[in-house]
Amino acid sequence: MRRLEKGAPLRDAMRAAGLDIPRLAAATKSVDPSGEGLSRASVGHIVGAGKTAREECSDRAAELITSALAKALGQEVDGLFEVPVFTPERSTSTRRSQIPEPRAPQLPEQLMTQPELATFLRKSLSWIDSQISEARQQGETWPGLIYVGRSRRFDPHAVLAGMRRQHTHA
Repeated sequence: MRRLEKGAPLRDAMRAAGLDIPRLAAATKSVDPSGEGLSRASVGHIVGAGKTAREECSDRAAELITSALAKALGQEVDGLFEVPVFTPERSTSTRRSQIPEPRAPQLPEQLMTQPELATFLRKSLSWIDSQISEARQQGETWPGLIYVGRSRRFDPHAVLAGMRRQHTHA
């Protein structure tokens, strides 16, 4: 439950009933069927106006406070709490399924090392080695492979374009 107007109606009802926080906490024990009631701290959080005040509380706490105030005033009390209404941003209907669009990872502006490429492609180092070997056996260079001295570097744009071409031919 959410208290209305930052708890002002609650504090007005307390003043009208001649109750402070400790007395209201004690009154909640008398209206609670289990006899437990609410602690002074809980009541203070719900009815307070300071830094520790809470805008929301449990249904049970709202019911106990409302019942205790009604009993102290000798009349029904309304307008202290409201049931919060949550409106989802998107429909929660299950009539049609929505498949989330895959997010393409950002391509770096620089050449990548083999471990960086493996992480980016979510493939193993050995998979990349086998792809390079297969291309070499066919007399081709694997797309995007660049040798810098004895080190391999990869142009991620060219690698992805080559993988797309290979995928469409298969």
